[in-house]
Amino acid sequence: MDLKIAINASRARSGGAVAHLVGILGCLDPEEFRISEIHVWSYPGLLDRLPETPWLIKHCPGELNAGLPRQMWWERFRLPEEARKFSCSMLLNVDAGSVCRFSPAITMSRDMLSYEPGEIQRYGFGKERLRLIALRYVQNAALRHADGAVFLTRYAAEMIQKSCGKLRNVAYIPHGVGADFMNNRHSVAWPDGDERPVRCLYISNALPYKHQWHVIDAVGRLRAKGFDLQLELVGGGEGAAQARLEDQISETDPELAFVRQHDFVPHSALPEFIAGADLFVFASSCENMPNTLLEAMAAGLPIACSDRGPMPEVLEDGGVYFDPEDPGSIAAAISDLIQDKTLRARVAARSRELAQKYSWDRCARETFRFVAQTADQVKKQAV
Repeated sequence: MDLKIAINASRARSGGAVAHLVGILGCLDPEEFRISEIHVWSYPGLLDRLPETPWLIKHCPGELNAGLPRQMWWERFRLPEEARKFSCSMLLNVDAGSVCRFSPAITMSRDMLSYEPGEIQRYGFGKERLRLIALRYVQNAALRHADGAVFLTRYAAEMIQKSCGKLRNVAYIPHGVGADFMNNRHSVAWPDGDERPVRCLYISNALPYKHQWHVIDAVGRLRAKGFDLQLELVGGGEGAAQARLEDQISETDPELAFVRQHDFVPHSALPEFIAGADLFVFASSCENMPNTLLEAMAAGLPIACSDRGPMPEVLEDGGVYFDPEDPGSIAAAISDLIQDKTLRARVAARSRELAQKYSWDRCARETFRFVAQTADQVKKQAV
């Protein structure tokens, strides 16, 4: 049976969602899974990044350039019609926020913020908190409707199914890491003596669960003890989290001598930041799949990492862990990596070794194998 697959990427606008679709379609051999055509519905910015191949057909309805209500109306009522018009036998939703009810379907989950205990409360009482609560209901409905669900980590699968209920057909398929990161081998020599400061890097936009202010506090405490450190924060930010970050900089480094925040940078620019760092810090308390952590692992950086969420599942024994809400704990992890050369070398080598299994080729194969297997199951059940 030749499969015609529909992909709903109508609202896949996050960096992780875009990289995921570009990654799996860029290395897919459709014949391996009996796929004759893949139809993708999305907006121009994403479609332009997808490969030009005879089996990949791109669709860009005008509604996807309109506001969110119009996009959701199209997704709910028009996308099923479009998928049937092209004789698609399976729909892959690349985001669990889908309101489409085409069947059969597989839905991917990539958002944890609505599910992680205590994280919504960081947003206080307002529109953002209401949005996250509403999103949880939408995602639960999409996952329950689907004939198969894809989770990026086992941790995410366990936490989300506590809310949506036990799902009957589940696959665990993590993201890959691009070649520009896999080939970005960390090679700067560790600073000896007083030649230069140890350069710490944290890549993430400022959000309530990213805890940049605690990292700044930790670095300040270490400098007060005589450690020569610099901290680069990459990702920009706005709102209350950015204000808290700036307040912490004003308190800890009022002369801007050792903390620097860069605004948002293109994903293609991140390998340069990683290659120039000595040590990577990842202090998030809520993740589904920590992409920037994977990218630092691929470069072979020594990593001080949050002990929350799926981070221990991904990094395993390739880093030193800390409590992301305790500056003293963060400072202790960084200090251990600076002072223990053997530990630093071991975790750096181990993190790079672990990163090798996160390839887009593997992700593509596992994703479309699951799609084909689910299509076969649905067909058998219909007989």
